[in-house]
Amino acid sequence: MTTNLKLEASFKLEEESSATIDSLSKHVSVISDLREYRGPLKVPYSDLLRRVKLLAPLFEELKDGGVKIGEEDSDGLLLIESALGSVRNVFEFILDESNIFQAIEYQYFANKILEVTKQLDKALDGFSYKELDILLEVKEQVELIHSQLKRAEENLDCLDEEISWLLAMAFSEKAKDSLILKKLSERLDILTINDLRKEQTYFDEKIKDGNGQENTALEDMSVVLKKLTDYAPKILNNNALRKDADAPKLKSPVIPDDFRCSISLELMKDPVIVSSGHTYERVSIQRWLNTGHKTCPKTQQVLSKTLTSNYVLKSLIAQWCESNGLELPQQHGTSHDNKSAKSKSDCDTASINSLLQKLKYGGIEEQRAVSGHLRLLAKRNADNRVCIAEAGAIPLLVSYLASSDARTQEHIVTALLNLSINEVNKRRIVDADAIPGIVQVVKNGSMEARENAAATLFSLSVIDSSKVKIGEVGAMPALIKLLSEGSPRGKKDAVTAIYNLSINNENKVRAIKADIVIHLMKMLKDSSGGMVDEALTIMSILASHPEGKSAIANAKPIPILVVLLRTGSPRNRENSAAVLSSLCTDDEGQVMIARLCGAEEALKDLSNCGTDRAKRKATTLLEFLHKNDQPKEVPKPRLP
Repeated sequence: MTTNLKLEASFKLEEESSATIDSLSKHVSVISDLREYRGPLKVPYSDLLRRVKLLAPLFEELKDGGVKIGEEDSDGLLLIESALGSVRNVFEFILDESNIFQAIEYQYFANKILEVTKQLDKALDGFSYKELDILLEVKEQVELIHSQLKRAEENLDCLDEEISWLLAMAFSEKAKDSLILKKLSERLDILTINDLRKEQTYFDEKIKDGNGQENTALEDMSVVLKKLTDYAPKILNNNALRKDADAPKLKSPVIPDDFRCSISLELMKDPVIVSSGHTYERVSIQRWLNTGHKTCPKTQQVLSKTLTSNYVLKSLIAQWCESNGLELPQQHGTSHDNKSAKSKSDCDTASINSLLQKLKYGGIEEQRAVSGHLRLLAKRNADNRVCIAEAGAIPLLVSYLASSDARTQEHIVTALLNLSINEVNKRRIVDADAIPGIVQVVKNGSMEARENAAATLFSLSVIDSSKVKIGEVGAMPALIKLLSEGSPRGKKDAVTAIYNLSINNENKVRAIKADIVIHLMKMLKDSSGGMVDEALTIMSILASHPEGKSAIANAKPIPILVVLLRTGSPRNRENSAAVLSSLCTDDEGQVMIARLCGAEEALKDLSNCGTDRAKRKATTLLEFLHKNDQPKEVPKPRLP
């Protein structure tokens, strides 16, 4: 009996390892086939892409060489699979983003590449490829890639100096040389009017999504877009331009209504919040109060004498003025060199300490304003994130995760999310015992706070030990609840966090007990939600666990899985076959259901034209179906 159990466990491990290796080969293949990228991140993007491609021989050797994989190395392969999935997601994310926006926010996108580079390096650390019985040249190649990944972590390049200079010239009102703009358009791979139109569409969608908030980089993008659009006849492909001669051009920016004082109708330079919650220019509202008025000009609500600086709005106005070449009148006797320090920290320890004191000892309105200001600073650039963390802000921010003011809580958790982009800050946030507080926000915060908290948990779960902690403090039920209640963006953040956490076996059990299978089934049935890929991927992970297999079987997924086998994308068909394979292994009842649902025809097609992994799963499943289809021999009666 014990021998049979060991053989069964060995067979299962071999099957799981084989599926993982097939998946790894698939990831490399998909990443290699992504369309060419020639934007501002070309160097780090191309370097990582080249290294991923060079891993292909390792997976081919593991797949074709009959190499025996132990349990520890099987877990290591899962980590590499997760890392390559992250690489793929980041590459697809970058390909969908604006090239202008990437140049302006270069550090943010470069850090995305850095994060997945570190994840892949760490995954290779946990896989003993040197001990495996594979070709020496393959081992040496993997070792070279491994060392290159480590060096890449230490030598992340800054934005190309030429692009940086061209951008600075584009921001300058004095620079109107079409040759400069032509060179910039070439370096940003904006070569035709259609390319420019895509940039404009991206800009319009981002402005719409952001509701005019936190738009420093977008205001910068507006400046560059306007320059390129105005000079399009001289700098872009003339043939393409003639075909689109009536393409709309950007209008000169006007002062947003939210930036004007409703009393003076002028651009505010020192906005303050009154007790009714509305914002006015300090001088205007003070004059209003000094002349005997005791009520809010907008609501007629009786006002207290307290005027609280609106740091968030003040920062946005300053950024808008910079981006549009306007001079903001006298801001505390200082002026900023227009764009010269755009990529550098625009805060220092003294200013951060001042904000932290106000956060610690101020009233609710001041705490709300200060936390919003810190949120913006942490989003703006990498140096700010370092400056804020080194000033000791993280423990204080963590202590305000339980703020009774919903807006303050939103600002706090989003500030932590922005700070966590920095790898060192991830550890600082975890060490400050932030995870329980963030999980509470996912459970009880406003919808915006819950969604940003989910994104923060995903960011922190890159640290392996955090996966366990996040699961232990009850994140899974809260994240799963967000799958049914959140916005499309929030659901994506939640499902990504769940996927990353489910790599841990204990978290698989927690997800199953929190009824994730019910939500996965809803995602599979509602393709309009755009979550079929994610649902199938998580389901294939859970199906490898006995409790997961049982829960999935009870949800009766086979009819929809068979439909996806016929009509799904290659990735969906592959994962559907993987889930079906787990369900049908050693379960004649599930095999019979698959036969009744018409799985055989779909599996035959998949075994001929599916991915390598899908073909293997389909072939195995067909064997189960045919075996079950054989009539059982009826025993002959014994003669008396």
